Formats: sequence, structure tokens, C-alpha cells
Amino acid sequence: MNTEPRARRLLEELHDVRDAAASLPDALVLLDAHGGVRWCNRSAERLLALAWPRDRGVVLATRYAGHKLGDWLDGGGAEPVEDIPAPTDAGVHLQVTTMPYGRHQRLLLARDISRLTRLEQVRRDFVANVSHELRTPLTVIHGYLELLDPEDVPVLAPVLGEMRAQSQRMRQIVEDLLALSRLEMERRLPEERVAMQPLLLSLRREAEALSHGRHRITLEDEAHGDLLGSVKDLHSAFGNLVSNAVRYTPDGGAIAIRWRRTAAGAEYSVTDTGYGIPAEHLSRLTERFYRVSSSRSRGSGGTGLGLSIVKHVLNLHDAELRIESEAGIGSTFTCVFDRSRVLMDKGDVDKGDVAN
Repeated sequence: MNTEPRARRLLEELHDVRDAAASLPDALVLLDAHGGVRWCNRSAERLLALAWPRDRGVVLATRYAGHKLGDWLDGGGAEPVEDIPAPTDAGVHLQVTTMPYGRHQRLLLARDISRLTRLEQVRRDFVANVSHELRTPLTVIHGYLELLDPEDVPVLAPVLGEMRAQSQRMRQIVEDLLALSRLEMERRLPEERVAMQPLLLSLRREAEALSHGRHRITLEDEAHGDLLGSVKDLHSAFGNLVSNAVRYTPDGGAIAIRWRRTAAGAEYSVTDTGYGIPAEHLSRLTERFYRVSSSRSRGSGGTGLGLSIVKHVLNLHDAELRIESEAGIGSTFTCVFDRSRVLMDKGDVDKGDVAN
């Protein structure tokens, strides 16, 4: 059997695949088991300063030592990094991911997302500017509505009441949008000692004031420790979870606020016996303006931005939001903090003096 035509055909197909990979606009790098370069395409030179065959065998973690890309590779590079400056140009933003193939080998893919990053910044600036411009006229309108006494014109009392409610809701949306825009532009927040005991007591008082006695509200402090972060922003995030629980729990329901230690750090959670959330909605709850039920959300006074604010605050504190819910039974929203953020003794104000 003559195998020469078959071998030639396979070689041609291999060349076609390599030529196609070489022409991709994304940087493509094949890595061996030790993180060394086995091959890279032409875009790798533009985005990663790698050239073939010059950089054959170069270990990327060593090449990029001192750069964010090197730190990410040293950490294993298991999770994709969404926005990182290119080694060739700090003004170029990359999305980088790795995926395993073959025997202990990996494929590194780097994509230029600079245009998307610029568009996202334009969007953020637009939202922030529009929200800022709307704040003053809405304040004026709301002020004039407060001057009108429904008793002077009883026939217009329901209309004035609705106008006041909608004006206040619009003001709250604007304030939430401004808060969200500020958080999106932040790279890091103040690192203060957040005294949890008075904060938890304040959150319970706020829940009781919002509830007006319609719910059973409990507070459990099992951690007996504080957090390292921004007092203002953590209060805002924790308060959003509490107010959501009050809004979406029917009269007679129960709401539990908990602060406890874990093996990995500490958790702040809010559990309610409210309407619950169907499983198909859970992954989208932190999207801005996303609503499980539009009529219920508007009726409760929610803006649809609270969980987005919570997510951004937690991201800036190296924490995550975990959501567990079952329709008709209730929900638990948990803020999970790493031990590096947990301070146990009042004198421990440095990051080094944290819970072990």
C-alpha cells in the first residue's frame, strides 16, 4: 500500500491548520508541561512580544516576571483574566485564558479588548454624566411637590401622592446609578477597620424601620470580629441585602441577619422567608435593572440596581456574593470574605494581623 499520497495530504492539512492559526488576530501560544513556548502565531508578537522561532522554549512566567501577566501565570492561570495590560503596550487591554490539551500541555489565548474597554468607559461616563445632570431638576421637582398640601386640593390628593412616590423613586434610581458609576471607576477602596458589631446593630434598626413591625427580624453575631475595608461601601452593600429581604418578604415572614466565622474567613448573610427566586433567574440577578418580576419590584420601591452595587462592592473587597433561593420558600444572600479581610482583635489594624 502506497502511503506517500496520504502522508502528503496530512502534511498539507497540517500546514493549512498552522497557517490559519498564524493568521488569527488573537495571540495563540502553545505551552509545554513546564510553561515553555512550543509555538506561537504572528499576533503573539504584537500582543505578547513573542516571536517564533526566536522564543522557542521560553518560560512565560519567567519572561513576564514583575508584570501582572507573570503573576497570573505563576498562580496557575486557571481562571481567565478579563482585563490586563499587554506587555508590549500598557494602553492595550487583553483578555487572557488558558486551556489544557494533549498531555499536560496548555493553549494560551490572548485577545485585544481595547476597543470594548473604550466603549465601556464611554458608557460609564455617559451614565454618570446623565445621572448627575438629572439629579438637580429631580430635586427641584420633588421639592415643589413636597410644598403642595393634598388637604388644600383633596381631589388631587391621590395624584399628588403618586407623583411624590414616582419622583422619589426616580431620585433613588439616579443616586444608585451615581453610586454604581463611582464603584465601577474605583480600583481600590479605603482600607479602614469596619467595626461589625455597631454596623450589624445599625442594619437591624434599619430593617425594623423599613418593616414597621410586619416581619420577625433576628440578628446573630457568631464571628465577633471586624472587617478590613470601606465602612461606607460595606454598609451600603449589607444594607441593600437587608432592604431587599424586607421588600420581598410577605407580612408575617422572618428575616435573619448573620455574621459568622468560617474556615476560609467570614460570611455575612441575610436569609428571608420571602417569595424566593426561580433557579433560571439566579445567574442574572446582579445585572443592572434585571427583574424577576417587574410589577413586584416596582411596587416594592426597588430600583433594580441594588444587587449590582453589592457585587461591585464585594469585588473591590476581594469577596464574592453567593445566592441560594427556592421559589415559594425564601432566599439566602451571602457575602463571602477571605480571612485576609477578617480582623479579630481590636488592636489588629494591619493586614498582617488577621484571623488565622
